[in-house]
Amino acid sequence: MVQLIIGEKGKGKTKHLLEKVNSEIQKISGNIVYLDKSTKHMYELNNKVRLIDVSDYFIDNYSEFIGFILGILSQDHDLEQMYIDSFLIVSKCDKDFEYCIDKLEKVSEAFKTDFIICASVTEDDISAETKKKVILSL
Repeated sequence: MVQLIIGEKGKGKTKHLLEKVNSEIQKISGNIVYLDKSTKHMYELNNKVRLIDVSDYFIDNYSEFIGFILGILSQDHDLEQMYIDSFLIVSKCDKDFEYCIDKLEKVSEAFKTDFIICASVTEDDISAETKKKVILSL
C-alpha cells in the first residue's frame, strides 16, 4: 500500500511523517526504513528506524530510484514499511510523480511493504486515483 502526505512546501508534512514513523515502530514486528535527502532528522527518529540519506547514492532519475528501492528490499526480507520524505527530490520524478506512485504500488504489492510518502504536491496536482492514497493533505 502507498500512502501520501501532501501539501505545499513548508506546511509541516515532515513533522507528521516523523510522528507517524515513531508511533509505528512500536506496533510492527518488522523493520522500518526512512529515506530522506539528508541526515537532518536523524535524532528525531527512533533508533530502531534505519535512516538512509539518498543523496549519498548518485541517483539521477526515477528509474534509478526504483532500482535503489528494490535493492533495499532485496537485502531486508523483514522490511514492513518504508517512509520517504522529500519524495520529489529524492526520487527525481517531479514530472512523472503519478507514474512513480503507480510503480511503487506494484512494488508494495509484490514485496508486501508499505510506502508512506511525503511530497510537495497539492490535491490539484494529482489525479482522482492518486487522491485515494492521500492520508493527510496540508
